[in-house]
Amino acid sequence: MANSRVLGVLTVALSLAQQSLCGVHELWWNITYVNDVNPDGLFPRRAIGVNGSWPPPPIEVATTDSTASSRMELVGYPSFVAPPWNVLQLNRDGWTVPPESPSGGNFTYEIGVDTSGQWGTYWVHSHSAASFRRFRGQYVDGLRAPLLLHPPKEVHTYDAEFTVTLGDWYHEEHAVLMDQFISIANPGGAEPVPESGLIYYSQNGAYLGPKAGTSTSGSAVGFNENATLPFEAGKTYRLRIINTSALAAFYFWIDGHDMKIIEVDGTDVEESATDLITISVAQRYSVLVTARNDTSSNWAIHANMDEEMFDDVPPELKLNITSSVTYSASAPLTDSGFIEEYHDIDDVSLVPIVAESQPPVTKTIDLEVLFDTMDDGTNRAMFNEITWNPPSVPGIFSVMSLGENATVEGAYGPLSFVIEYGDVVDLVIKNGDAGKHPFHLHGHKFQIGQANPIRRDTVAIPSMHSATVRIVADNPGVWLMHCHIEWHLESGLAMQLIEAPLLAQQRNKVPESMYDQCRAMGKPFSGNAAGHQSATDLEGLKVGPFPQKLGWRPKGIGAMFGCVLSAVLGMLTVIWYSWGGPIGE
Repeated sequence: MANSRVLGVLTVALSLAQQSLCGVHELWWNITYVNDVNPDGLFPRRAIGVNGSWPPPPIEVATTDSTASSRMELVGYPSFVAPPWNVLQLNRDGWTVPPESPSGGNFTYEIGVDTSGQWGTYWVHSHSAASFRRFRGQYVDGLRAPLLLHPPKEVHTYDAEFTVTLGDWYHEEHAVLMDQFISIANPGGAEPVPESGLIYYSQNGAYLGPKAGTSTSGSAVGFNENATLPFEAGKTYRLRIINTSALAAFYFWIDGHDMKIIEVDGTDVEESATDLITISVAQRYSVLVTARNDTSSNWAIHANMDEEMFDDVPPELKLNITSSVTYSASAPLTDSGFIEEYHDIDDVSLVPIVAESQPPVTKTIDLEVLFDTMDDGTNRAMFNEITWNPPSVPGIFSVMSLGENATVEGAYGPLSFVIEYGDVVDLVIKNGDAGKHPFHLHGHKFQIGQANPIRRDTVAIPSMHSATVRIVADNPGVWLMHCHIEWHLESGLAMQLIEAPLLAQQRNKVPESMYDQCRAMGKPFSGNAAGHQSATDLEGLKVGPFPQKLGWRPKGIGAMFGCVLSAVLGMLTVIWYSWGGPIGE
């Protein structure tokens, strides 16, 4: 039953793969809070759903379709939903990811699926409303779903496919958890630990229901042990695996079955055998799995959360999520239990089917990841000792309104880097934190490695390691690069690339409806990051907090001098008195 307070109505005109793979079909998404959502069977809560149910429906699109468009109309409840096509690279569409949309407003998306040159496994989700903490992190509260792009002919051959959605699940709403996370009561920056992990499946644009004889708290979708993949003997299946978590990474494997990796973040790769898929937040893998000829047993599917991502593991948290492959409803389940040792995937060794050489670098941007307790007592994330604050004016609006000053890097605020068209940019990301971080770049796939390097949009960097990712600046616009652990993005682990701003002015035309949204919310939409028609005047721009400055500061020095002086005078007074010196009142 949907909550009476409406988050928004999203009309998506997309071409669905399961419907003849051609033409444009509209999807109507009525985005609301949905009550009593309980996928783990432990606690009913409200979540952000679509058309009165959760999870939001999966989307499948054929790349042969004509340009797809979507329309969003937000009414009623003053949420600020921003549909999240940021998993796609969307060349020349720098405005297709609006920062927020007001209650009662509308926005039309033009998504050139047929001209994007992309296919593979993606997902839609909403971060949303950077200036309204109460409505941030909307995908943590449920606004997330698979998005598959089907080419005219797949590179690899298989009989059928399923999408495997992994995610963590919190019983408290994101806003409550954020207040606990960024707080002087949490100076160490311990992230909220989820109450559960989830695994559920979809095929042909619909979720699979609970397996026979089970139910999931009244849901039409099967979750965890109540979910199953129906296999037929001898067939080969493609499993598209997506991690939609806010924090949790997963280890995924299937007892009694071999896997071959064939896709990474929308890039087709040569078959690579693996016994285990290690998948961080926002990453996607496709694997081929050939069903057994012996159907006398069903087999366990494991999706175990990486406990090293959590500062503390509550005793009631079940880290090991189990589902199944079903050959026969009457067959017993074989569960081989734990594996001896987890390992990461060496994604640098994966070989793209479509080869692209790595061009020589022309520009390098060094980014050092740090977390620290700040001068306001909260723990924040930083690149190069600076915590990210979203600008008052979105970067693409600044590009479009600053004229020649659009090339001035300082006009966009801290952690903004101007690059020119054709630049070959190395982002050197050094992880100085104690944990692993999945970094995601909008607008590009980056290259990792050397000859014919793997290309993906999310790379996981372990603690005290680094990664050098290379992009070619061929997509004018403004593109965010951030840690996709939602808590870290919220605490400031982000930066933006201002790409070919003068060329972006020529190529792009921001729809008037974008400006209308800003007017409706009373927000600036022109000028520099602070809303001034200047390349240098950033007065009023939110910055900080800043790292605590250790050592002797002027006030401390003065206080210490006063203490020492008082002590010396006291000692001299005692000595004087002991010598018989007179002491007056």
